[in-house]
This record gives sequence, C-alpha cells and structure tokens, in this order.
Amino acid sequence: MSRRAALAPVDLLRLGVFGLRTRPGRVVLSALGIAIGIAAMIAVVGISSSSKAALDQVLDRLGTNVLTVTEAQGFGETPPLPSAAVDSIARQDAVELVSGVGTVPDARVYRNSLVPAAQSKGLGVMAAWGDLPRVLGGEVASGRWLDPHADAPAQVVLGSFAAEALGIQEVRPDSRVWIGGQWVQVVGVLAPMELAPDLDGQVYVPRGFAADAGFDGHPTAVYTRVDGERVAEVRSRLARAISPLSPQDVAVTRPSDALAAKNATDDSFTGLLIGIGGVALLVGGIGVANTMVITVLERRAEVGVRRALGARRRTIRDQFLVESLLLSFIGGLAGVVIGLGVTVVFALVQGWPIAVPLWAVGGGLGATVVIGGVSGIYPAARAARIPPTSALAAV
Repeated sequence: MSRRAALAPVDLLRLGVFGLRTRPGRVVLSALGIAIGIAAMIAVVGISSSSKAALDQVLDRLGTNVLTVTEAQGFGETPPLPSAAVDSIARQDAVELVSGVGTVPDARVYRNSLVPAAQSKGLGVMAAWGDLPRVLGGEVASGRWLDPHADAPAQVVLGSFAAEALGIQEVRPDSRVWIGGQWVQVVGVLAPMELAPDLDGQVYVPRGFAADAGFDGHPTAVYTRVDGERVAEVRSRLARAISPLSPQDVAVTRPSDALAAKNATDDSFTGLLIGIGGVALLVGGIGVANTMVITVLERRAEVGVRRALGARRRTIRDQFLVESLLLSFIGGLAGVVIGLGVTVVFALVQGWPIAVPLWAVGGGLGATVVIGGVSGIYPAARAARIPPTSALAAV
C-alpha cells in the first residue's frame, strides 16, 4: 500500500490563492472587516505618535528649563509676590534669564477714544520686567519689545490675541491705542506664546507708565530660564529665595509640564480608540470565520472528489487554513496601507512630523495572522472531517 504524498508548502499556497480567486466578491467583503480594524489601529497609533513627535519638537525649541513663579493658590487670601521678586530671582545661582509681569487692574485699553468704556474686549494691561519673549521662547511678530528701563517713555506691546482684537496686526508709524485717557504708541506685536498662552490677551507697558496708571509694583508672575542641568535644584529653592518667612505662599511650576500633561491626557483617548479598533478587528475575524464555514459547505463536492482521489485529511485541513490565513493577511495588508495613508495625510495637514512605530505595523500584520489562524481552525477541521461518500453524494 503506497503512502499518500503531502502537498508542498508552495502547492498549498497556490491552492489557497486559487480558492480565494474563485470567490472575489466574498473575499473583498470579508477582508474589508479586517482592513477596517487594522486601519483604525494603525491610524490611531500613527496620529498619536506624530502628535508626540510634534510636542517633542516644540519642547526642544522652547526648552524645558523655564520656571514660572506665582502666588500660591489655596484657601484664604494669599499675599502677592514681593515687589523685589524679580531681582531676588535674578541673584540666584544657575538662573540665566528672568522676566516678570504685573497686572494693572484699573487700566483699560481701547482702539480709540470713541469706544465705550464697557467695550474693553477683556484685554488686560500688564507692567513688564525684562525681555519676556526671550525668556519664554516667544517671538516679536512685528516691531520690537519694550524698552527694558522702568522709566521708559509710554509705549505698548500687544499680545497676539490682543493685537487681533484691536485690529493691529502689524506695527506702523501711526499704530497707537487709547490707554488711561491718552494715546500710546504701539511698538510691537507678539507671536502666540506656546509656553504661556494666557499672556496672548495682554497688553504690555513699561513699569513707570504702569505706576502712573495705578500699578502697585507687585509682579503677578515671574518667568525664569535656568540651567537645564539644575532645574529641580533651582525649583526647590526659588520660593524661599523670594519669601523666606512664608515660602508656602509662593508656587513654582514648569510650563512644559502642562504640555506634557495635555499629551498624557490625549493618550487616554488613544487607548480608547485602539480598543474600538480592536473590536472592529474581532468583528472582522468573525466575518472571516463565517466566510470560511460557508466556503466549506459550498465546496463539499470538491472535498469529496479530492478525498476519493487520495488526499489526506491533513491536506484538506491545511488547504482551508491557508485560505483563511491569506484572507486575513490581505485584509491586514490593506488595513496597514489605509492606516498609513490616513496618518500621513493628517500629519501633513496639521504640520506634524510623520511618525509611525514599526511595532504598530508589525503588530497589525501579526494580529491578522493570528486572527486568520484562529478563524480558520474550525472551518478547516470541519472540511477535513467530511467523509468522501457523503461529500460525493452531494454532487
């Protein structure tokens, strides 16, 4: 009695491809379920990674060595920062740059003298110490920054939102605003401050002019750029340097931490979306299993003929398992291409670098192989158990 020869792997692959080619419509619909799940997962991971890469670029450009000093927030009334807070910080070791701002509560800024007093558009006026844009990694979009001297002549620099609200996007010789009952020359317009977006809606004036408008001399916030290797050390001693008797009334934070926290919050949504993609992938796997079961029922006659001609059960099982793996792999490959395409388009529209982890692509294709194998085990085993006589009776 001769042994039944097993099919070579290449022959099994050809047989699996032939089985799929005979039913192209059903293959496309089944593979689509897998493709949607993989595309969703690749796109979510890719967009999230691109967003993180963009944040890393921002932090590299702005620096993570900026500290913000404000009065502590808590129950009860907290005393304001001392008027000498900026000078106290400037004297500290490892401090490279320092700047500060102080709110001028009674000052209002208007486009001209005819605007009603109530229509201030929520813009605040702040006294400024030092070179604020330089400390915060910002830019002067038009014109220049304020004269750094406290007794500098009346002049104004507008934050980006304030400039938009006042209709002054570019500094010109006739650019001026109405503050405290007088016209004041606009000398600069700032670009958006990514490390301190709350400053975009402010108008900045020299301290001497602010004092004439009722400024009490106490800074609202002090920004300092320190040695990058000693951020933690400087942060731990700034509060006591400013207020030795009550350091608990002083808060020292790092603006870059807020950006990182926002990115961490985005990660939770990323996990949720990946979970949704996983559900879609599971549904696609069920679709593949259903397709293979129907395929087995439709091809009972083929199985009977092959078994009657000497094909082993193992060969029949392997044939249908290969078809299931190929079907899932085609869907997974299409999903990877679609996911990469979505990521590239979205990143380009947002102006982000394109970053798709290799593990996401490899994991996506690996998941399709696993799903194909799991989905094809039962239909393949069912096909292998069909007796030749009953299969041929269906012809």
